[in-house]
Amino acid sequence: MRIALYQPDQAGNVGTIMRLAACLGVAVDIIEPCGFPWGDKSLKRAGMDYAEIANVTRHDSWDAFVDRAAGRLVLLTTRGGTALPKAEFRADDILLLGSESAGVPSTVHDRADLRVRIPQATGTRSLNIAVAAGIGLAEALRQTDGWPR
Repeated sequence: MRIALYQPDQAGNVGTIMRLAACLGVAVDIIEPCGFPWGDKSLKRAGMDYAEIANVTRHDSWDAFVDRAAGRLVLLTTRGGTALPKAEFRADDILLLGSESAGVPSTVHDRADLRVRIPQATGTRSLNIAVAAGIGLAEALRQTDGWPR
C-alpha cells in the first residue's frame, strides 16, 4: 500500500501525511512540482521527526511516477463514482490524492483504475487532503489486513 500526492500545494498537509505514513508503515510518493519549497518549515513542523523516517519517493513528473508505479491507482476524489464503503481495496493499491487547490487534471483522473469518493454531508465541498488520506488509508488497511503488527 502506498499514498501518492499529485503536485501538492500545502507543506503542512504533506508533512502530516508523511507522519501518518511513517506511523502506519506506508510509503509516500510525491509527484512534483510541489507548490512549496521541499525544505519548507511547515513540512518539517507537521512531519516532526517522523518525516525523517517516512519512506518518501519524489518524482519529477506524472509520467516519471507512472513509469515506476507498481499497483493499482486508486484516486480519492470528490468526483469518484465509487463510495468509500463500497470500494474494494487491494494490498498493492496506490492511494492517489490531488493538490489542495486543483485536484488532478482529467488525464490523471482518467488514468486511475478506481475513483473513490468519501461520502460527505450535503452542502460540503471537500475534506482536507491529509484527513482524506487518513480516512481512505484506514479503510484500505482494514480491508487488506495491512495494519502494522
